[in-house]
Amino acid sequence: MRRPTPDDGPAHSALMSHPEVQPWLLGLPYVSPEAWRQRFSTTPDIQSAELTLLALQGDTLVGSAGLHPVGPHPRRRHAMSMGISVLPQVQGQGVASALMSALLRQADDWLGVLRVELTVFADNHRAIRLYERFNFAHEGRLRAYALREGRYMDCLSMARLHPSPPVWTPGG
Repeated sequence: MRRPTPDDGPAHSALMSHPEVQPWLLGLPYVSPEAWRQRFSTTPDIQSAELTLLALQGDTLVGSAGLHPVGPHPRRRHAMSMGISVLPQVQGQGVASALMSALLRQADDWLGVLRVELTVFADNHRAIRLYERFNFAHEGRLRAYALREGRYMDCLSMARLHPSPPVWTPGG
């Protein structure tokens, strides 16, 4: 696993546009390689908590995941959102679990994030099982939340609270 570079734009565009991946994402299809190249060209602010990771098998990009601040509101600084995508031919081989583990380690051990949240299509059973294994809880059903291939689809709101939030012990 590693952070993306501008040269990863074409491979990331292919991953996110894959016909068996894209329908499960909340983004639009056909994002250009150049758009990803530009996004990956921007040097993240050293103070930013945002993290994007790519999973590779050899030189082939097989998955990506991101941890993102939920927005600028000061009362939501304790929360981050996440997203993940994995090529179908490597699903079930631990790629998603490795990406999830890395993002959650960053959130828990280095950022002190209390809440990691996500939205997933209600019929994406494989992803839901993954999130449940990482202690994400169902918080609600969002009816007709997103348009997918011409149909309004329900999504689930899920979140995970830090299993043991950081505390300070005097003299410790």
